[in-house]
Amino acid sequence: MLLFAATSQHSSVQRLRLRVRGVVQGVGFRPFVFRLAQSLQLSGFVLNDGEGVLIEIEGAATDRFQALLRDQAPPLARVDSIELTRLAPRGGGGFTIARSGTGSNATRIGADAAVCAECLRDMADPGSRFFAYAFTHCTHCGPRFTITRGLPYDRERTSMAGFAMCPACQGDYADPASRRFHAEAIACPDCGPRLSSSIEDAAAWLAHGGIVALKGVGGFHLLCDARDDAAVGRLRARKARDAKPFAVMVRDLVAARRIADPTPAEEALLASTARPIVLARARPSALSPHVAPRLSRVGLVLAYAPAHYLLFDALSRLRASPPPALVATSANPGGEPLVADNDEARTRLRGIADFIVSHDREIVARADDSVMQVVAGMPAFIRRARGFVPDPIDLGADGPAVIATGADLKNTVCVTRGREAFLSPHVGGLDNAQTIRFQRETMTHLCAILGIEPEFAACDLHPDFHSTRAAESLGLPLIRVQHHLAHAQAVVAEHGLRERVLGVVMDGYGFGLDGAAWGGELLLVDGPVWKRAGALWPLPMPGGDRAAREPWRMGVAALHEAGCPGAAPALWPDHAQASRLAALLASGMRAPRTHSLGRLFDAAAAISGGRLVQSHEGQAAMEFEAWVTAPESCRDGYAIENGLLDFRGLVHQMATAGLKGRAAANLFHGTVIDGLVQWAVSAAVSTGTDRVVLAGGCFMNRVLAEGAMRGLERHGLAPFIARQAPANDGGIALGQAAWARQVIMGGSSTQEHPACVYPFPSR
Repeated sequence: MLLFAATSQHSSVQRLRLRVRGVVQGVGFRPFVFRLAQSLQLSGFVLNDGEGVLIEIEGAATDRFQALLRDQAPPLARVDSIELTRLAPRGGGGFTIARSGTGSNATRIGADAAVCAECLRDMADPGSRFFAYAFTHCTHCGPRFTITRGLPYDRERTSMAGFAMCPACQGDYADPASRRFHAEAIACPDCGPRLSSSIEDAAAWLAHGGIVALKGVGGFHLLCDARDDAAVGRLRARKARDAKPFAVMVRDLVAARRIADPTPAEEALLASTARPIVLARARPSALSPHVAPRLSRVGLVLAYAPAHYLLFDALSRLRASPPPALVATSANPGGEPLVADNDEARTRLRGIADFIVSHDREIVARADDSVMQVVAGMPAFIRRARGFVPDPIDLGADGPAVIATGADLKNTVCVTRGREAFLSPHVGGLDNAQTIRFQRETMTHLCAILGIEPEFAACDLHPDFHSTRAAESLGLPLIRVQHHLAHAQAVVAEHGLRERVLGVVMDGYGFGLDGAAWGGELLLVDGPVWKRAGALWPLPMPGGDRAAREPWRMGVAALHEAGCPGAAPALWPDHAQASRLAALLASGMRAPRTHSLGRLFDAAAAISGGRLVQSHEGQAAMEFEAWVTAPESCRDGYAIENGLLDFRGLVHQMATAGLKGRAAANLFHGTVIDGLVQWAVSAAVSTGTDRVVLAGGCFMNRVLAEGAMRGLERHGLAPFIARQAPANDGGIALGQAAWARQVIMGGSSTQEHPACVYPFPSR
């Protein structure tokens, strides 16, 4: 294979065959090649096939063509490689876009992109046939992954196949000078998809406090006025979503600045073609307090589909100021998968939405909005879906095809092809039949569209996870990967780390090698060999899984362990169960124990006057983080001995000093950061490594992640966090797939010593 570069000009006629791989279908690459070849008076052809784009060019300016092929590629294209073969000239005139070829799939389709500025201008122009059309599209924007059934990317393999182009659209499609030249999803009001209901009617419902379900790119949104307390409250009640924060959609950055204070990095992410939801500091009283209760940041997303812009324009005509702001939450009642089908919407959204706006363009692959935040100046995922799937993560080397089924919470699946790993859109919690079916649907579609036939499967170590059973049902050789190793390996894989690394892995729960509840782990990963080098001091979990839903239980347990048995009745005098539980623990009651930092966060939040019972995962910890203003460390708040990091001193100080609210949050976060850093530094010295990966759902906490990174850097260590996949369980499948490939390719998954080598408390 020869990867070409520009060479000096010469006048001899050459014929070259160029094989282009990457994101080169559905992004206007063939029209770009066509125009470039014509401008350089080259003959030949270009076509899509299963491997990407194939080009043959002949003429005197082939060197110039090669130089410009990469440099001037369309904005949505991504050229990974170009292979060159020299052919004998054979004459002939003209350059054509040939009919797509076939063959094995080795290419990929691009991710969905927000409507571009040129298409918005067409929609605003009364003289354009695309005026106010909700499906305006060109080669630089619009849906890709969510409408594609198979590759090569041609109209007949998308959900636009049933819409025959009118003469005007056919003319644009065939016109090299048009922005819609070979835009496969081109359509206009005369020939394309249509909305089921009036945008003006939807705007009227929203303006009068109604809830509207709007079908978009990857599924339906449930919308309401984000400033209307009653409307937001009704949406929460109807969706049975007690306090989990809602995202807010606005038309543009000007409107975003009216309700939040996004940083320049957050604004750049908001305005990117992927249009993720981005967390930014909320302005006081700019929105209903029910949108993101007890949190300091709000999830913002800019309009990205033509229908969104039409809706905001209609709302602005009804109410000129302030700019409209809409709750835009996924239409997935009761934790079920996102609603994407019209018939499904009529049944599943009945009783939630007052008004439904659907359309007749089928969503082939449903995809939630992606959610991101800026950590240490760079983007990091909270949820990876629309706008980024199916962009691959480079694993650095070829390997076998693996399918990994992820975890049971925040499930995603991952498939590998060559050196690429493809993480699916967010699936969700595998706690109901609909989501389990959606996981299967996701696996099937991802493999089909990428042309992957998995040779191996990977899954979590937990024997009772639905994700484990999904992997077992595939009938493939199976590699089981410990949960926290998968977290660490996901970060190792995306950063291409080859040397020995320390993994500081902090989350809520993972099945340990000893069957215990792990969740605060220090791992040493050295190629295909790993060991558990440390853990957090284990706390009792009275009530088992109930303790994860009721932070007061963890608060009582932590106070007991910290030697403050009488603190619980004093802290919660009106909570009779807390007093009884404290007495039971004092009398020697046995309870399962957990090493989880997530559960320690719950305990600290409860002790500090925060939430005693949580309605969704991480609620108490998120609200606790929102109190932080200036973290400070209590040096005697932790101890490190025999690999155990013990924060009982911190709990004792918080309780005896009676710290509440902001003071407690500052002390807790600062001390935990300091303890984790010192723990990693001491392990780095003993193991001779300077690379530390920070992984697991606790590092979604921006204060914790940024503080740990700064602390490690001050000690001369190199920290790495998840960037291309979520740090939480949404990234587990990537780590499983990457580790499985190491095992398959000749490594060993065994530890250097048994799982428990520390003098853990026997209680």
